[in-house]
Amino acid sequence: MSGFSRRIRADVEHELALAQQAEQAGAAARAFRHLERAHVLGQASTRHHVRVHWRMLCWGWRRRDWRECCGQLLRLAGAAGKTALGWVPRGNTGGANISPFKPLPVPADLAATIARARRR
Repeated sequence: MSGFSRRIRADVEHELALAQQAEQAGAAARAFRHLERAHVLGQASTRHHVRVHWRMLCWGWRRRDWRECCGQLLRLAGAAGKTALGWVPRGNTGGANISPFKPLPVPADLAATIARARRR
């Protein structure tokens, strides 16, 4: 595991835990927002990037959202094969509702967290 991957792990884990809590509380949309935040945080790490897309696929499966499931299957392959090469659009939230090639603005709190993880 790379240094960045180790340093960002707790932050990704935190968002994944919040996603699980939200889904258990019946707040599916809020759960997905936390998955998107985990994606932005972890997308520079192959391990975290793949893991978040897997969780997004599982989220889609539980909702019977076949569009999300198909989108996540494609994104899983891309995350596994292209993350290490740096071929990820910065800030992309990872859901099937957005092009997998489109960069997006990174929220300020996540940008600060990512910057800290890169510096340490």
